[in-house]
Amino acid sequence: MNNKTIAVTGATGYLGSWIVKKLLERGFTVNGSVRSLQRKEKYQHLLEIEKECDGKLNLFEADLLKSDSFENGFENCDIVIHSASPFILDEKDPVKDLLEPALKGTENVLNSVNKYPSIKKVVLTSSIAAIYGDSLEIKESPTGKFDETNWNESSNLTHIPYSYSKVMAEKKAWEMHDAQSNWSLAVMNPGWIFGPSLTNSTVSGSINILKQLTDGKLESGVPEFYLGAVSVENVAEAHILAALDDNFSGRCILNNQITSFLEIGNLAKKHFSSKVKTPKKELPKLLVWLFGPANGFTRKFVSKNVGYKIDFDNSRSKTKLRVKYSPVEDAIIEHIKQINNL
Repeated sequence: MNNKTIAVTGATGYLGSWIVKKLLERGFTVNGSVRSLQRKEKYQHLLEIEKECDGKLNLFEADLLKSDSFENGFENCDIVIHSASPFILDEKDPVKDLLEPALKGTENVLNSVNKYPSIKKVVLTSSIAAIYGDSLEIKESPTGKFDETNWNESSNLTHIPYSYSKVMAEKKAWEMHDAQSNWSLAVMNPGWIFGPSLTNSTVSGSINILKQLTDGKLESGVPEFYLGAVSVENVAEAHILAALDDNFSGRCILNNQITSFLEIGNLAKKHFSSKVKTPKKELPKLLVWLFGPANGFTRKFVSKNVGYKIDFDNSRSKTKLRVKYSPVEDAIIEHIKQINNL
C-alpha cells in the first residue's frame, strides 16, 4: 500500500467514483465522503471495487452545506481532492441547486482543510465553464483557443448559472488558498466529461444530453453547438497526477476534442443504427433563436453560443501533468451503450 491518505469529496459521484477506483488500484488509503451511510446502494459499487484493489476505503458522511461535516474525514489526510459539485443544466433554483452547493461547499471543505496541517495539497474539480462564458468569446482570443489565463466574466445567475457557480467556487478556492501557506492548490478545468459510469445512481449533465441525443427527443434537429469533450478516465487520472506531483499547482485545462451535438448524434447512429433515434440535421440559428425559450434555451444564450466553434489549449495538461488522452469517441460510444442498455 502507498503510505499517503487521500480524501475524496463526492466519492459516489460520476467523476468521484473513478478517482476513488484509480486511487485504490494504486494502493492508497481513501477517505471518501458520502451523503448518507444508511443508503448503502449509493456506495455499494465502491465497496465492490475495494475488494479487488490493494488500497483501503474509509467512508464518512458529509454535507456540502454543513460547515464542519468534512472534518472527521480529513483527519490524518495528506491530500484532499474536492470533486463534489452538482452538474445540473435544468435547475429550478440556480442559487439553491447550483451556487450554494458549489460556493458554500468549497468554502466548507477548505475551512476543514485549514484545520489539519497534515494536508499539503488540494486538488479542486472546476470546469472549462470557469474559463469562458459564451462561445463567441473565442473571437477575442489571439490564438483562437481558450487557455488557463482566461476567466469567465459573462455568466451570472440568469445567464448560464451553472457556469457562474463554477466561476464563483473556483475564485473562492483561490482566495482561500492565497490566505494561507500550508497547502498548495491545483485546479482541474475539464470539458464535458464522457465515458461509462461506475454506478447507476449518477446524475450528470453529460448523461442527460446523451439521452436526449439518442432517445428521439431531438430527432428533428439540434442547434449548431460545439463543446469540448474528454474521457472520464482521463480526467480522473489527471486529478491523481496533480495530487501526487508536489511541484504541480495552478489551473489545468483537460480537453481532448471539440465536437458538436450533431457529431455526437451521428457517432451514435453509426455504431447503433436503428437502436437509437438521433438528430437528423442542424437547425438554422434563426429558428433556434425563435423557439429556443420553449426548449430551455434563452435567446441571449442562442445569440452568443450557437454557431461559434471553440477550441482549447490543453498543452499544460500534456507537458506538465503528462496526461495521455484516449479517444473521446470511444468514451462516448461506451457511455451511450450504458445509458441505453445496448
